[in-house]
Amino acid sequence: MPASRFQRAVSVIVGALFLVVMGAQVALADPTGADLGTTTQEVTHTDFSLNLLWIVIGAVLVIFMQAGFALVETGFCRAKHAAHVVSTNLAIFGLGFIAFFLVGFPFMFGAYSLPLIGYNEAVGGWLIQLGDFGGILAQGGWALSGKGYDVAVLAFFLYMAAFMDTTATIPTGAMAERWKFKSFMIWGLFCGGLFYPLYGNWVWGGGWLSQLGNSLGLGHGAVDFAGSGVVHAMGGAAALAGALVLGPRLGKYGRDGKPRTIAGHHIPMAMLGTFILLFGWFGFNAASTFAATDLRFTVVAANTAIAAAFGSIIALVYVSMRTEKFDPSMAANGMLAGLVAITAPCAFVQPWAAALIGSIAGILVVHSIWFFERRGVDDPVGAISVHGACGIFGVIALGLFADGSYGIGWNGTGADSTTGVTGLFYGDAGQLVAQLISAGVVVTVMFGIALAFFKIQHAMTEGGIRPSPEEEIAGLDMPEMGVLAYPEFTGVTTDPIELDESEEIRVGASS
Repeated sequence: MPASRFQRAVSVIVGALFLVVMGAQVALADPTGADLGTTTQEVTHTDFSLNLLWIVIGAVLVIFMQAGFALVETGFCRAKHAAHVVSTNLAIFGLGFIAFFLVGFPFMFGAYSLPLIGYNEAVGGWLIQLGDFGGILAQGGWALSGKGYDVAVLAFFLYMAAFMDTTATIPTGAMAERWKFKSFMIWGLFCGGLFYPLYGNWVWGGGWLSQLGNSLGLGHGAVDFAGSGVVHAMGGAAALAGALVLGPRLGKYGRDGKPRTIAGHHIPMAMLGTFILLFGWFGFNAASTFAATDLRFTVVAANTAIAAAFGSIIALVYVSMRTEKFDPSMAANGMLAGLVAITAPCAFVQPWAAALIGSIAGILVVHSIWFFERRGVDDPVGAISVHGACGIFGVIALGLFADGSYGIGWNGTGADSTTGVTGLFYGDAGQLVAQLISAGVVVTVMFGIALAFFKIQHAMTEGGIRPSPEEEIAGLDMPEMGVLAYPEFTGVTTDPIELDESEEIRVGASS
């Protein structure tokens, strides 16, 4: 539809603002970052205590994000499934946490591991040691035994467990309203015990992707400051795989194949969840410095807020220009898209780049949601697009916009250099290649593992991993959970159409 004069004016103002800000910042940029808290100093006992407190506070903020996810997903789903959806978000914390505690953390950061887990030197040399913990797994690190019983390791474990639970909860949105609770529980254990730790090891645990700088001379190797790839793209890949195996919700597509709108029951709830996620995201990103004494956390926090603001408003205005409606759900997803996209590069880019990254993500998420919906992939909350598409974009954006002012010696690469992580636009094409390889691993290897998991699980589960059509139509609250989120709605259907008796669930039909 043609845009109104107001909408045209807004778009012109936004465009002009970008030109001014980008031009000024690029002209005045100082890539050395000497005054941005990058210098090192001796850490005292007080500093050490402060840094541990910083990590624990960050972990608590990230754990609180589970409440945000629960509200967003439940609000965007129908009332008859509300108790089921919110219960998956509650249960995933315990399921993923237990698996990560028992085996996932040692796999991800332990001293010895299987050859498939990663490399510590040039490609071809099997992994011998990961991380800087001196051998958690070798010292009996299962369930945090041995050297895991240490104040620093336990703080790091808590923080990493919170990150893992974010990955595990993302598919609960894309697969909502049509996923058996028992099957979901198996996913939670699989994600915490193997799926998340595998790629996490390759990027954060000293594995082969992190060492691409040393092995192939590709920048500082794969870099992901707070998890656009390790956390969000991984969750998005699993969400896509699960949605493909489950197929769309009954009534989502008409006989002509065109998608129908299935409205969420509580938009204010979803908006509140978005605010909570924004709040928790400062723990997600800023605390990833792992030290309050690393003053770069101020840059991280500011960039996080900037990307969120631009992502939300750009998505809101862009959708209004296309539909003549200011869609609150797209504003929320635009904010989350900006947050996801800035998560990897937040410590390495200037504020103007954070604004641009958030803006691109705000437009990308809109088109990604429309793209998947038109191709038969039913995602009630937009999780595939918010976390998957924008997570991949965030990984790549780091390889473009990192200005070299932070990250000297990252991944043990270029320790004698005076330049930190540097992207293509600041002279290092190798970093972009490393980021593209890392992103490619997510969309091929890790997506393939998730797809195989859900297909095998579906084949081995009696009746499959999807409830019966009768249960789905009635709502999963009573059949699966034994309670109703809204007892006053009992017997009231919120399906947009009367379903034909011959309509069947076609598992994998959208693939």
